[in-house]
Amino acid sequence: MSSSRPKTPAAFITSAVFSASEWPANHPLSISRHQNVMDVCRMLGWLHDDELAVCEPATEAVLTRLHEPGYVTALEVVSQIGKVTIAQREAFNFGTMENPVFTGLFDRAAATVSGSVLAAELSLEGRQVFHPAGGTHHGRPDRASGFCYFNDPAFAIQTLLDSGCAKVVYLDLDAHHGDGVESIFASNARVLCVSIHEEKRWPHTGQLADRAGGFARNLPVPKGFNDAELAFLMTEAVLPLIARFDPDAVVMTCGADALAGDPLSGMELGNEGLWSAIDSVREAVPVSVCLGGGGYNPWTVTRFWSGLWGRLAGYPPAPEQLPDDVQAYLSRLGCDLIDEDEVEPHWLNSFADPAQHGQAVRDAVRALVPAVLAG
Repeated sequence: MSSSRPKTPAAFITSAVFSASEWPANHPLSISRHQNVMDVCRMLGWLHDDELAVCEPATEAVLTRLHEPGYVTALEVVSQIGKVTIAQREAFNFGTMENPVFTGLFDRAAATVSGSVLAAELSLEGRQVFHPAGGTHHGRPDRASGFCYFNDPAFAIQTLLDSGCAKVVYLDLDAHHGDGVESIFASNARVLCVSIHEEKRWPHTGQLADRAGGFARNLPVPKGFNDAELAFLMTEAVLPLIARFDPDAVVMTCGADALAGDPLSGMELGNEGLWSAIDSVREAVPVSVCLGGGGYNPWTVTRFWSGLWGRLAGYPPAPEQLPDDVQAYLSRLGCDLIDEDEVEPHWLNSFADPAQHGQAVRDAVRALVPAVLAG
């Protein structure tokens, strides 16, 4: 499929390690994500060499700005030798089923950080930027958490602050609460952290009353959260919060695990709803950075992130029926967490999820608005 080129190229952050490093076969992130998106976008004529922004692993000097030196050193060592001691596992929470150690892990994790730094720098040049391998929002300064070893969204935010942005909004649309980012910037008057996430879902933080020193707003939503409810919260809560804070820039973690069909979430969003939410924030804030995040269904992740890149880069929409080569590519994907009979037909032949008409906004969702706007 051919398409016209936007006049100003957007930036797609990439690195060889995002495709080369492999998670263990029994891990939810063992599916290919970054490479799938690149392949499909190239098939659609949506990704060109001048749009690629290549990042290398961040140096120790960069990493230790937000992470403890001992933790950084320990992760590099265990990544090289491929095993951990009991003391290291207990101290740093890696070498577990959740946060395994494998060859190339350190370079991959460090590249997510440099990718977010680069993404922030390019956004300040007026470019639309997507870093699909980013969004490791659970990482803590001194330990791994939730498949995240470093906290790359925090580095994007810090880069924007260091570059002269007076205030930055962090918007987390992942199904899981962005606890690591909120913790790092707790009580920081220059950063407002807003997170929409599924209630009663790991990491079991981000309660409605949690404000992290005053500069966080959390919207824990019930299972089955739908497009009408997302649109309602964006219009009635998120955009007003952003307008009131009046930021110079926004960093968004655009997790695909909030989509219907993801095995690690009970949310039921369609990708059109998420794309629209992201677009509304980009229109409201002059500088924006889009990161990846969670997402454990290869079909929904690939379609959502590919479509997001197409919108960021200004390409015409994909046809309602995808080209044969793209359909063939999607049909070859697989996932141990999803049975073959659970694969929806539209995951293989179209980008956009079917429109869901007649969705109701439940009272539990409506009640979030006055609570987060108060104070």
